[in-house]
Amino acid sequence: MASKLCLILVVVATTLFCCPSSHAYVVSPANPVTAATICKYTPYPSFCRSEIPNNNSAGVYDYGRFSVRKSLSAASKFLSLIEKYLGRSSTLTIGAVRALEDCRFLAGLNVNFLSSSFQTVNTNTKATLTPLRADDVQTMLSAILTNTETCLDGLQATASAWNVKNGLFTPLSNATKLFSVSLAIFNKGWLVKKKKSPSHPRTKHLAFGKGRLPLKMSERNKAIYEMVSRRKLLQDDGGQVLVSDIVVVSQDGSGNFTAIKEAVAVAPNNTAAADGYFLIYVTAGVYEEYVSIAKNKRYLMMIGDGINQTVITGNHSYVDGWTTFNSATFAVVGPGFVAVNMTFRNTAGAIKHQAVAVRNGADLSTFYSCSFEAYQDTLYTHSLRQFYKECDIYGTVDFIFGNAAAVFQNCNMYPRLPLDQQFNAITAQGRTDPGQNTGISIQNCTIRAADDLASSNATTQTYLGRPWKQYSRTIYMQSFIDGFINPLGWHEWSGDFALNTSYYAEFSNTGPGSRTSGRVTWPGFYIINATDATNFTVSSFLLGDNWLSPTGVPYTGSLL
Repeated sequence: MASKLCLILVVVATTLFCCPSSHAYVVSPANPVTAATICKYTPYPSFCRSEIPNNNSAGVYDYGRFSVRKSLSAASKFLSLIEKYLGRSSTLTIGAVRALEDCRFLAGLNVNFLSSSFQTVNTNTKATLTPLRADDVQTMLSAILTNTETCLDGLQATASAWNVKNGLFTPLSNATKLFSVSLAIFNKGWLVKKKKSPSHPRTKHLAFGKGRLPLKMSERNKAIYEMVSRRKLLQDDGGQVLVSDIVVVSQDGSGNFTAIKEAVAVAPNNTAAADGYFLIYVTAGVYEEYVSIAKNKRYLMMIGDGINQTVITGNHSYVDGWTTFNSATFAVVGPGFVAVNMTFRNTAGAIKHQAVAVRNGADLSTFYSCSFEAYQDTLYTHSLRQFYKECDIYGTVDFIFGNAAAVFQNCNMYPRLPLDQQFNAITAQGRTDPGQNTGISIQNCTIRAADDLASSNATTQTYLGRPWKQYSRTIYMQSFIDGFINPLGWHEWSGDFALNTSYYAEFSNTGPGSRTSGRVTWPGFYIINATDATNFTVSSFLLGDNWLSPTGVPYTGSLL
């Protein structure tokens, strides 16, 4: 079926420019431009010219639609190729099979993202989309590049055990270039400059428990709803949080389920935001299980009894044979996910290296008053748009990493004591393409040493971050940075890799570790002003005013 789909897509993509009157393809007569001119705006001009046929009557929107459609064909082909390799799994190592399974999962997401993106650009006949719709598409096109890079990382880690160089690396490399071309052309044609936030603070505090109760909710669940509401988890300012139904997870058997996975399984599939949240209330306890929120479990809200009261824990690690991607104790890709008052742990320990507590690839996701505890690679902010409020994050090497557009507000970062000869890096951001709308923004947070590091006599060095990928982007603003941070602030990844192309910035931080006079002198490091910092606020960087209010989570949209 997949190969048949690929054939159809290739045929359609090849004929688009030959058939401008096709009902499936709307040609814009305005501003015709050559393919060579359009390709100059992409990171791969030569590759772009070889893939995008010239049409003297085509404009940027035509080329954009064509490139997204062709990208969809390439993603479908690659998914079929992965299935082919997995069909030979009996001849592969466990590590190779797990890397391929990650690739299959990620390639499936790419097909979905590209299908949605093409539907948007193909039906849009105007010069611009609304800012929110443009941000949606740019986010999805950014995510497909992140997904291919994650797949590539996993394959490279296992490539010595099997021959994948020609069979998978070449098509994956070509697909990555095509995805980059699509993103660049989309940005050139459709992207509207995001509106800046106002200079004065705007703080939203919405009410939990004032939303409409579902008509068929049992009296027992209504009582639970009111009890959770009275905890004032989400602040009262006249807003509404709509809840469709509630289930309770309790280890003593008094709830609907004793395991979190069971509650997730009964959540409705593919609900819309207007349907309200399916609320899973997880009572106090230590839940030793691996939880995954699938892409069809949309708008799910999970509330616990508090940090260190409701705990989800596991110990998968890279050393024990798991890919970094699949070592997570808790993984979520379902859009609109909200977690409140919970602790997520990976107890593998520093000796097991990469061991993720939470991997988040859920668009428009929110974690409020949560704790993330591990050592190396604690919180994997993998992709799409994410917000973290009043959370605690503990770790050692690269313990906040990934390539989402992520904002941390009023959070606490606690570097821990790593292995001997290791240094701490709080962030390792993974932006691989200059057109991606991704980065880590840390606002009004507190950076202090965890107790084990603070009380140790070790000479461990701790840095604000290092460039995991070519266009790594991280901003610290209006945050307290304690004196244990190395005066250089930032650490290289390997030699001079990405020191020219990364974007590391600091704005109006306080504390003894915030002094910038001794910072690195890389071309990619900046001391920015308020105008530049505003670009990385909730309202500007995440367009958070459009989607955070219904979560009930308090946030500040702009600078303080």
